[in-house]
Amino acid sequence: MHEILKLVAALAASVAGLGWLALAMDVHWSQVFGDSPRPAGTVTRLRVLGAVSLAVSLWLCLGADHASMAALVWVMALAGGALLVAFTLAWRPHWLAPLLARVPRPV
Repeated sequence: MHEILKLVAALAASVAGLGWLALAMDVHWSQVFGDSPRPAGTVTRLRVLGAVSLAVSLWLCLGADHASMAALVWVMALAGGALLVAFTLAWRPHWLAPLLARVPRPV
């Protein structure tokens, strides 16, 4: 049962990571937030969060299966997450806005 939870968490981490990487791009930022300005340093934080989230996703997959199967599951999680983020951006881009609540604010 713990393996299933790890795989679900890996999928969630890859979706969040890909969403953060998408929000770091100007085009997708304007799709989600319109003309609202992006705070300084947000792009860097979004990229770092995206990369860390994808690494966590890989780590969770490695914790659930042996390395060869974990790599395959991770790639499939990335593909599924990419589709989910792409479809969200196409139909309901504002649904990605809650991901920004997780981005640390500058001090």
